[in-house]
Amino acid sequence: MAVPLPAVATAGEESHGRPAFEVADVVRAYGARFLSTHPTSGEQRRVLRAIGRCRTAALGGHIEGCDACGYTRIAYNSCRNRHCPKCQGQQRARWMAAEQAMLLPVDYFHVVFTLPHALTPLTRVNPRALYGLLFPAAAATLMAFARDPKYLGGAPAITMVLHTWGQTLTEHVHVHCVVTGGGLSAEGRRWVSIPRPRRRRPFLFPVQALSQMFRGKYLAALDRLHRTGGLHFAAQSAPLAETVPWQRLLFELRGTPWVVYAKPPFGGPARVLKYLSRYTHRVAIANSRILFVGDGLVRFRWKDYADHNATIEMTLRAEEFLRRFLLHVVPRAFMRIRHYGVLANRHRAAKRARCRALLGVAASPPVSADLDAAGSHRQDDAASPKQPTPPACPVCGQPMRVVEIIVPQRRDTS
Repeated sequence: MAVPLPAVATAGEESHGRPAFEVADVVRAYGARFLSTHPTSGEQRRVLRAIGRCRTAALGGHIEGCDACGYTRIAYNSCRNRHCPKCQGQQRARWMAAEQAMLLPVDYFHVVFTLPHALTPLTRVNPRALYGLLFPAAAATLMAFARDPKYLGGAPAITMVLHTWGQTLTEHVHVHCVVTGGGLSAEGRRWVSIPRPRRRRPFLFPVQALSQMFRGKYLAALDRLHRTGGLHFAAQSAPLAETVPWQRLLFELRGTPWVVYAKPPFGGPARVLKYLSRYTHRVAIANSRILFVGDGLVRFRWKDYADHNATIEMTLRAEEFLRRFLLHVVPRAFMRIRHYGVLANRHRAAKRARCRALLGVAASPPVSADLDAAGSHRQDDAASPKQPTPPACPVCGQPMRVVEIIVPQRRDTS
């Protein structure tokens, strides 16, 4: 049975400044109506349910108290759903701790591969298949250029992160790739750096050539999937089940330039890790961007990158906001972060060690995985071998301790 909740502060709501409005507010106020009027997948329903219950009495938690001054506060459990805007800090810290061991002391480059919007109707009904094709097509493109002695002549380390959204929550499927400015030679005896004349150029490989090869590899894989019956057609994509419309789509896509975006090198591993941590555990919209929820409306900020990053406000009906938000729920167990090249799962440890030896550096020290103390600890965390550092009292600075457990509420299944 849940214990009565006293009138105390809630963790995360005092000095840290909880956002005035959250995605959770939209879900709690308008989620039930949305579900009654819109078809949704089981995974989308699970996401809405998790976000609505996150850090509330429904999931339980504990009451923390300070023995020195008597201050108490409630720390509710997190839902830990990867689409929840409030649950990414803890996951990000853990990921960073594991990722640092993979970073090498070299320059890194950033390349983004984007699917054309003409594929959006097909992506909506085949997200696992079309997202799944994006990773190997982009990786094969990068590896083909990297193995060419004209550009590099070695296998680089590649980390990829899938994003499916634009600033206004519409579909914009793309994969961010972070690539080392060098690679392991084919025989594994040398670390090959970018040829010296090319170091004056700001990008790793020529963007237009990358775009053409990526387009060819992706469309070839997509057509193979179609011929083997691996695609589903419904709604706007239904006509593509016929041969003529399908061939017409492929013809149009082959004649359209595909967007590949490249940035100059980041610099060393520290900057790469900081950059990656922003991208790997991002969700479609952060709570900090939401300005107002009420009267059936949601107002939020977005950046117009085409207009010098101008900040603009947009207002949507709450149900439209939820519809757009749920477009970016990836299929269950789908891997949004993947590694290729010398970081591919097979022989990863051996190749990483070989690269570090060739570069003359020792294994990198672990990153401190400081966890989000604002209500993010769950009861199973307390049973782990490494106990988290007790949070400090915001009043007197002394350690706080758990004084009472709040039992999760049983969900009504009727």
